[in-house]
Amino acid sequence: MGSPDINLTSPLTNPEMFSPSPYLDDRINRNIIQSEIDGGVFLRDLPAGKSLAVTTLNHTYVLKCCGSTEVLISGHERFCPEPVLVRISGSTWGGSMLKTHFVGRAMHLEFVHPKFGVIRTSPVQEIEELPWAA
Repeated sequence: MGSPDINLTSPLTNPEMFSPSPYLDDRINRNIIQSEIDGGVFLRDLPAGKSLAVTTLNHTYVLKCCGSTEVLISGHERFCPEPVLVRISGSTWGGSMLKTHFVGRAMHLEFVHPKFGVIRTSPVQEIEELPWAA
């Protein structure tokens, strides 16, 4: 798990949990609540220069925050063998509903690559903060 200076949301670090909405389907409410239990991080909470290791079922990506929703990403032999600037859309449960600008455990990270368009990863297994690079 990441170090305490980034907020990897979980019931232990973020007591303001989502309350189910009567306007959303039960499955959507369950997914939103489960994402809070599993944890993750909103990009808006990370300063520029902060780096994360995001391990999915198939790859480990390194994300270096460049501000807002842009990151330098590497870790995939075809799409990003070397760092490439992408825009993180957010994370999805495998369908079209997106938790925007969020990198979440057990969710598929979705980003927009300048050459390949929208890319969706396999489910995220772990998110770790990396030491500051010089």
